[in-house]
Amino acid sequence: MTTYAVTGATGHLGALAIEALLEKGAPAGDVIAVVRDPAKAALAARGVQVRTADYAQPETLRSALAGVDRLLLVSGNEVGKRTEQHGNVIDAAKEAGVGLIAYTGITRADTTGSPLAPEHKATEELLAASGVPHTLLRNNWYVENYTAQLADYLSRGAIVAAAGEGRVAGAARRDYAEAAAVVLTGENHAGRTYELAGTPFTFKELAGTITEVSGREVEYRPVSPAELTGILTGAGLDEGTAGFVVALDESIARGDLDIESTDLPELLGRPLTPVADVVRAAL
Repeated sequence: MTTYAVTGATGHLGALAIEALLEKGAPAGDVIAVVRDPAKAALAARGVQVRTADYAQPETLRSALAGVDRLLLVSGNEVGKRTEQHGNVIDAAKEAGVGLIAYTGITRADTTGSPLAPEHKATEELLAASGVPHTLLRNNWYVENYTAQLADYLSRGAIVAAAGEGRVAGAARRDYAEAAAVVLTGENHAGRTYELAGTPFTFKELAGTITEVSGREVEYRPVSPAELTGILTGAGLDEGTAGFVVALDESIARGDLDIESTDLPELLGRPLTPVADVVRAAL
């Protein structure tokens, strides 16, 4: 019997990873959803174990990971605090004798200039120093990062960004979750680094896909970083948040998310979900 645990199991990716484990045949009783708020976890009714823990509270992690064989460490969402928080999970997993940690990081974490990369790179270094067998799942962007903004795109008739002609090798969140389940339930993945990505697309191509699927004209309107900063602050964002959003677009313009990799479809053993299907589902 192998016991699987997923952190952040009520989040978008974590919840899908739980579903994927069950679809891969993992017995519900052997699957542990590690959550901060058990009131949000609806999986207990399906027989999944629900354990409460917080990345920032090591004592909760030690009990939550007791008896776990394989762990999916879904990266936290508190930018600036993640290295310490991930370190707490890794320490607790080592103490619990976890046999494999799969970590969801970012594309080319060790070399990219993305402003999100430093904490992921630091976490990878913590994993290496821990001695716990691990697999690096370097996820590119989720297409849902954009489909979550469909209402804005459709009302404006445009995607406004400072990404230039940069390409994003995004894929559906469900595809990344299934890949994580494949790694957890499979063999010979320890020590591997997977660059998980879809077919790269530009913002102009994304706008074209939205136009085709929705039947409503949406164009890509490229702007300068300074212009985008003004648009965002004018819409009510504080300067720090606006600057971070602009930095992400500048990272895309540099090509930080433009990668050609077949790791994701090879892990899945099937073609990736088309971007148009993700847009259609969001609509």
